[in-house]
Amino acid sequence: MTMGAERIEIVSHSKVHAVTFAGESQVVGGYGNGDICVWKVEDGQQQGPTMRASSRIYSIVVSQDGRWIVSGDQGKRAIVWDAVTHETVLEITEPDGHVRAVDISSDCTRIASADGETVRIFSTISGIRLLPPLRHSSVVGVKFSPDGSRFATASRSRGFRVYTHNGNILFDSGLKGSSGLFPITPLAWSSDGQRLYVAAGGKVACFDLSNSSYSEWSIHQAQSRASIVSNGRFIACPASSSVSLWDCVSHEQIGSINTHTTEIKCVALSPSGGYLACGSGRNITIHNLRDVLPPEYFDHGSRRQLLASQFPPIHVSDATLESWTRDDPTDTETLLSEEITNTSNPNHYVLADRALIRTRVKRLALATEDVKESLQIQPSAIAYIAMAVALLVQGDQEGALRTFDLAFHDCELRGNRFLLLLKSILVFESGNREEAITRVEHLATRTNNDTDDDATYLYNQARPSGDTDTSLELSPTDRHYPPLKTISLIFGWNFDGLDIIAQQRLCETLCAEGRIAEAMEILLNIISTSEGEIQRSKETMDWVTDFTKRRASILEHVSDEVFELKRDDAITQSTTALPFSPAGLLVKRSRARAAKGLWEDALQDANQAVRVDPSNPCGREAKHVALHGAKRYDEAIDAFESMLHVIEQSSDPVIRQLRGNYISPSETIAAIDSIVRGVLKSCPLVVIDVTTGYLCDGPERMHIFKADPSFKELVSSMTREVDNKRILRVVTSFFGYVMFSHAWQGNEPLFQDVNAVKSVWNLPDTPLNEKLRNFCKEARRLGHNWAWSDTCCIDKANNSVLTRSLTSMYKWYADSAATLVFLAGVAHPSKPGELMRSLWMTRAWTLKEFLAPKVIFFYDSQWKPYLGDTGANHKKSPEIIQELADAIKIPRGTIVMFSPDDLGVREKLRLASTRNATAEEDVAYSLIGIFNSDIRPHYGEGSDALGHLLEEIVARSGEATVLAWSGKSSSYNSCLPASISVYSQTSYNPPSLEGEDMETCIAELRSKLPQQVALDICHRINFLPPARFATRRLHLPCIVFSVRRLGIQQLRRGNEKLYRARVNWSLPIRGFVISEVRVAELPREVVTRSLILTLTDLDSDYNAGSDEVAPSSPLHAVPAPQVDDYTQALQMIARLGQPFNALLFVQQPNGEYRRVATENEIIVSGLGTDITSKIIQVKVLEIL
Repeated sequence: MTMGAERIEIVSHSKVHAVTFAGESQVVGGYGNGDICVWKVEDGQQQGPTMRASSRIYSIVVSQDGRWIVSGDQGKRAIVWDAVTHETVLEITEPDGHVRAVDISSDCTRIASADGETVRIFSTISGIRLLPPLRHSSVVGVKFSPDGSRFATASRSRGFRVYTHNGNILFDSGLKGSSGLFPITPLAWSSDGQRLYVAAGGKVACFDLSNSSYSEWSIHQAQSRASIVSNGRFIACPASSSVSLWDCVSHEQIGSINTHTTEIKCVALSPSGGYLACGSGRNITIHNLRDVLPPEYFDHGSRRQLLASQFPPIHVSDATLESWTRDDPTDTETLLSEEITNTSNPNHYVLADRALIRTRVKRLALATEDVKESLQIQPSAIAYIAMAVALLVQGDQEGALRTFDLAFHDCELRGNRFLLLLKSILVFESGNREEAITRVEHLATRTNNDTDDDATYLYNQARPSGDTDTSLELSPTDRHYPPLKTISLIFGWNFDGLDIIAQQRLCETLCAEGRIAEAMEILLNIISTSEGEIQRSKETMDWVTDFTKRRASILEHVSDEVFELKRDDAITQSTTALPFSPAGLLVKRSRARAAKGLWEDALQDANQAVRVDPSNPCGREAKHVALHGAKRYDEAIDAFESMLHVIEQSSDPVIRQLRGNYISPSETIAAIDSIVRGVLKSCPLVVIDVTTGYLCDGPERMHIFKADPSFKELVSSMTREVDNKRILRVVTSFFGYVMFSHAWQGNEPLFQDVNAVKSVWNLPDTPLNEKLRNFCKEARRLGHNWAWSDTCCIDKANNSVLTRSLTSMYKWYADSAATLVFLAGVAHPSKPGELMRSLWMTRAWTLKEFLAPKVIFFYDSQWKPYLGDTGANHKKSPEIIQELADAIKIPRGTIVMFSPDDLGVREKLRLASTRNATAEEDVAYSLIGIFNSDIRPHYGEGSDALGHLLEEIVARSGEATVLAWSGKSSSYNSCLPASISVYSQTSYNPPSLEGEDMETCIAELRSKLPQQVALDICHRINFLPPARFATRRLHLPCIVFSVRRLGIQQLRRGNEKLYRARVNWSLPIRGFVISEVRVAELPREVVTRSLILTLTDLDSDYNAGSDEVAPSSPLHAVPAPQVDDYTQALQMIARLGQPFNALLFVQQPNGEYRRVATENEIIVSGLGTDITSKIIQVKVLEIL
């Protein structure tokens, strides 16, 4: 999901064919593969499980009560889904063709479906068809009216029809209004159900049911697909890749959206009309139309009901109401006249309304004619009121009052009190002011019982003085609430100035009585008067300034108590540094409201504070706090920068001094940038944005982060100091990525493949592409933004990128937020043991992919958790980890918390020995991270790759166990194996020599070897240099034994020979036999004294007590408990006498040696205690 200033982008896995809203917070998409998904508008996260129909979704709607989702699909089905559980509730299979349109009535009891030639109406609960099938050729749309009393159908070639609720045709357009190409939503009703809008090719047709009139207007070229949606005030119509917005009344274009790059397939409006959803390709784009259109296009429903809820009703269009409210009688009369002339049967209410307007402009004769015509059509209270006002203006006071009384005959009982109030005003207008006040006072006395606070309000405004308690309780906070608005429209009264004067008087009275908190609320109401009103009344602001100065100390003290402000918050400290002012009072209330989470109220106060005193930075700081709390971070940052500018430009040194308390957003951004760069260094070079499916490198991710609310929240929140720890937490969370582990299955999607189509979601529908998309969907479901796959996230054509990726891959897996393992060969439902036997377990690369990560999840071939384990981390699953431990034969704890230092070299080689790779080099490259290797990958080097790795291991660690193998020698060096598989063999482990056995050997050696001889032997061994490689030659420190004779002991099948060797130390000491060594065919000339055995791995715990430090050697061991040097030397020599592994070498003409490969280990029976200084020949051999 991506977000912009005016839109939200939801990228899905399949093409979008239908879209609708579920309230204001959720959008529902129907897809080409039959899926139906509910997405959260705010963050694009999927809500609940995917609903799956059998085939492509053509239409989708949500019931008004939010209980049901109804879909129509290509499989000839209309399905009702539970909107909460997403389970199938009802499946209707009666339709004969593709169900291209569905709708549900406003009372949620009936479903309508359109399937090519027929419209059908079903019960939502039972699925029973309620009416006979209604034939309408090529029908592609069906829509219930808002009250459910009618429904309409639209055809591609046979126009549109309006039906009554029982299926009778109310209107048939014939061929007019045909939609042409297949539309998705060809029908829309006005909110009152009196007008039907039809998408007719490149036009919108409008049928007015009130007068059976038909009209149309052009909106785009006819070849475009026809679809419309409307909130009754405006229409949105997609055409190709753009959406045009049209006023329902004027038929003029009022806006457009041109941000799409592909054809818009479907559109939907949220219930308020504030959001427009567009389905295009795999994307659902949600546009905030409040950023495109004026507010009057969204609040028309409440505006229309503003007066209709009161008696008498004022029935006018939105445009007329707007004009009338602006007190523009000329324009209002024009609009009312247009409403009357555009219909053959004028509305009697509209005629009465025009009479009121004409009376206002003294066109009394015409006003009287309007009233008479209105009464002739239908008597109504508003008509009698209009006549009474006209008579009053003509000077006929008695006639006006008598006529007004007739209004009571056409008024419901609930409207009588309001009529009495209106009559009191008529009396007031006639000049009898005292009587009018008495009448209103009488009405006001009933307030406590009947909540008739509008009468009390008028009474308190009209009298010269009054009871402060009653005035305070009953004065409305909204001077534009319906009763006063109705009075204002009928009589032309303006309550604004009168209201402010009354509030000033009330404020002074409360303050004099010591009721400061109440006075302060009234004062704030006066200060919060709209900016236009303040400009019209300079006296008001002069009074506010004077009152605040007079009451400054008490107001400042009481405001802190009333608003429960603490002195340690930033704004309070800033406010107290400045003189108390009206703006300061607004700032305090803003802070109090912000502390309660009332962000819009807090913002309103802050804006007022800025308007009252633009030079005071505290108002802007309060605005920043309110905007930040409302999560409007861009505006919050702007407000904060504006505050800094005011501080820096102030002529007041006290204000300028405040600058030192703050840091600028640019400083915060610089700190964030630095941390982001550090985090990205440890992340993969390229990852998949799981929302858009794009491949993103580091700079692109940085750009996306800076457009994300989490970045803006960081910048907005840090105003006084940079919190690096918090930045790191947020950055690490945002850039957290998921790694993919799987066995390659053939033509996997590569880097170039994804780049060619821009997004993984746009790849062709193949099983391997779907595997990648499923990985991305699962990563997104787990709440992560980024995913990495070795298939498409490495540009293998770029050698430097490939090399860096191969050498960094272990760390990427180790630092990942999670690793997802896909077991393609494990069927669903999975069973224990299938992981151990899977192909994935045999691959070279996958060893590090499950050892390195801290969090891992295994999935079967259906992308269901392995063994049904839905835990938060499969490394914490005892059953799964035990299966892994059994498979690779290392402790469970080592797998769970793996570190390369946890296992020895030989054990790591054993783990790798049973795994296979397609490329010969990958056997070595896959182990780079496990061995902390620095080798540089270079495809094409073949088996030398393993040689390079083993060479580095020996050179770095001195581990001679790397040389303990049997099999074929590598061409890289004869001491190294040709294949890593040789390390699957269990190396010979000589018996330990401890306790009494050790003491016995030491005693016998002590009798044979003088102290100096023993010390000399150990000294020579200890000071051997470590093994090293140079130009592929191994310089191997070892104890050398010359082979006196190598003879054939036995012939085996074929040419296989079994050899026996005898070693001579040039002393009369008994020889020993090298047990059954199978050697590759040896040329005769090497069976000479140039053939030697070496002892290469002998632990030593001897370190003579000298100042000379011995170099590191594979012969060194962990020091034993402290004993004398002589005893330590004898302990080491005793171990020389034990059986040991040996290597067989043949000397070359130039003095170097080459190892003779054997098919099994050479085990020497041992030297016993017959050891002399001459026997121990210590050398460093140079081995080819």
